[in-house]
Amino acid sequence: MTMRTSASHYVVTRPLYSEETFAEDHEKVYRKRKTTLDHIKQYFSCDSKRVKNAALSVLPIIGWMKMYRVKEWLLGDIVSGVSTGLVAILQGLAYSLLASLPAWYGLYAAFFPVIIYFFLGTSRHISVGAFPVLSLMVGAVVTRLVPDKGSPVNITGLEGLTMDEQRAIVSASLTFLVGIFQLAMGVLQVGFIAIYLSDTLVSGFTTAAAVHILISQLKFVLGLTVPGFSGPLAFVYILEGIFSQITSTNLYDLVTSIVVMVVVFVVKELNDRFRSKLPVPIPIEVIMTVIACGVSYAFNFKENHGVDVVGKIPDGFEAPVAPNLHIFRETAVDAFPIAIVGFAVAFAVAKVYSVKHDYVIDGNQELIAFGASNIFGGAFKSLAASTALSRSAVQESTGGKTQIAGALSAIIVLIVTLAIGFLLEPLPKSVLGAVVIVNLKGMLMQVREVPYLWKKDRLDCIVWIVTCVASIFLGLDLGLAVGLGVELLVVVFRTQFPRCSVLANITGTDIYRDRKDYINIYEPEGVKIFKIPAPIFFANIDFFRGKLVDAVGFNPLRILRKRNKALRKIKKLIKKGELTVTSKGLKLTGSFPIDESEDESIMEDLDQPVDFSDLPVQVNWRSELPANISVPPVTIHSLVLDFSAVSFIDISAIKGLKTALKEFIRVDVEIYIVACDPYIIEKLKSCKFFDDEIKTSIFFLTLHDAILHILQLHPPLTISEKAYSSIHDMLYNGNSSLRSREKPIKEPETRF
Repeated sequence: MTMRTSASHYVVTRPLYSEETFAEDHEKVYRKRKTTLDHIKQYFSCDSKRVKNAALSVLPIIGWMKMYRVKEWLLGDIVSGVSTGLVAILQGLAYSLLASLPAWYGLYAAFFPVIIYFFLGTSRHISVGAFPVLSLMVGAVVTRLVPDKGSPVNITGLEGLTMDEQRAIVSASLTFLVGIFQLAMGVLQVGFIAIYLSDTLVSGFTTAAAVHILISQLKFVLGLTVPGFSGPLAFVYILEGIFSQITSTNLYDLVTSIVVMVVVFVVKELNDRFRSKLPVPIPIEVIMTVIACGVSYAFNFKENHGVDVVGKIPDGFEAPVAPNLHIFRETAVDAFPIAIVGFAVAFAVAKVYSVKHDYVIDGNQELIAFGASNIFGGAFKSLAASTALSRSAVQESTGGKTQIAGALSAIIVLIVTLAIGFLLEPLPKSVLGAVVIVNLKGMLMQVREVPYLWKKDRLDCIVWIVTCVASIFLGLDLGLAVGLGVELLVVVFRTQFPRCSVLANITGTDIYRDRKDYINIYEPEGVKIFKIPAPIFFANIDFFRGKLVDAVGFNPLRILRKRNKALRKIKKLIKKGELTVTSKGLKLTGSFPIDESEDESIMEDLDQPVDFSDLPVQVNWRSELPANISVPPVTIHSLVLDFSAVSFIDISAIKGLKTALKEFIRVDVEIYIVACDPYIIEKLKSCKFFDDEIKTSIFFLTLHDAILHILQLHPPLTISEKAYSSIHDMLYNGNSSLRSREKPIKEPETRF
């Protein structure tokens, strides 16, 4: 091969390659294929290097601790840890309300999971702890098993406990089970499962969760006592309960909430606008919480104005408890989606920061880390842990470089829990509700994606809308299942009904594009180039065959049957003496052609190749046939299938493809397949795809190679040759059913 380059042009001179000729000229490297036994032996083999890699994989802290820059990173981690710890305290208290639990259990979620993730997690920047969507999903399970009104579900081990204690046990057992699911998926190396939750699906799901969270917090903002609901249409029942008591709104709660929401919203907007100028974001939530605590304590909101406050916070942590196996059975179906959502959100946030700061995260190790964190946290009655986007942003933006910042935030939570938790006792729950609502802005504003998605990709838009609407009306667990089902259907739809196209050559190049999209194109006469832009499998093989028939403009099977019927009529007419063979072709001597009903035969015989063995001539199907016999014309002599986008083909599709190709070959259409993956060719060989009709020579390295080969076999006619052909057809229109079987000798040079 020679190659010359000049400015933005290049010229390549090389032989014309089919797959066979390329394999003859270029020897492949022999690679021994590993058997299943080889993989098993390698997996269980052990040496010092594998032990070291395993230790670094299971305990990522060893890796980043060795490269820790004390002078450069320690101060940033300290500032970040303190800032994140203060935010984690407030969010922990607030998100525990979403789970229908006493506020201090949210503090446990900001401590126990963080300690385990410090050792096992691969992300250096996410802040582990309570996440509002998970808290809401946990709350739905808690209120279902231990409702506000009525007796709880009959569960062994909950007898004699208060409602709050029963709910704490349910939440702890559920969190423990979530951790078991996550740990099992990590050990089984199925971290890839998160890829099935697309950004579109997660966006629609979290928007619906934000709506649920907003509605659930209205009762705290308005100071009303509304029982919790779960299941389909839960938000309708909550709104019904709120509006039925709207006249009983506590004005002190309402005014306090409005003031907090306005101030927090304005300051957070200022934080975003002047992010580059502020050394650290203003911790306005913490400031407003301190002020609200002081005002509530000074004016005794609880006694004088009936304001619901956080109340007594225990000095210290509760003793660990074993999970309740009966609760496991009741919540197994709920725990799995919680495990998936918690991991998917945390992994998505971790991936953003890993790309920004140039380090690698391991999805399977993240599953192990969160699984162990939730198991450990569940034993101490913690909420299910993931990461909150706003809290992680605080940890990263305030200078946090490693999970030392996370460990310091856990120490801040520990100090508050053990020493100064009593200072938070007068905090109105309406303030926590207001803080939660303000922090929903990011999730609620995701609704702006809908017009963009509708313009750019309507199927993605449908996934977003269906997921969001289903999650709002059916609940988050069923809504997620519906959204995932619709998303998988969309994937199937895209692969089952892809956009097939007929290609043409861009004049003067070796480039081929959709003929509908360009003006200056060249289409060789009698050649169709059909592109298949998706894998071929059992579900779409019939679709492709239908599109192929539409592209060429005729049904080869119908034409084959017509030809076989016509051939049998001709044979029968010759046998009866009504057709005679002359030097100029077939001549009709009888007055009446044979009736078609007399020539009917078994349909399977009509699908076989045309057999001229009993005829002294070969029928020219392109000319007019005698005895008023008509056969639809075949307008092409070559069909090229572009397999460049075909990544796999299954057994059912191989059978369907073989049948389709034989139908074209039997009506004298030459088949070529180009740019096919070598592994697909090997699979075709192993499945006995090739036979006397379908040869391995039909495969060409590139589309241009195939077209040049076709033009060598079927040179384009000049203007004079076309005129001669037209005159010849007119002169011998009735007697041209004799066709020479010899190949044309002249093969002029092909020029595009």
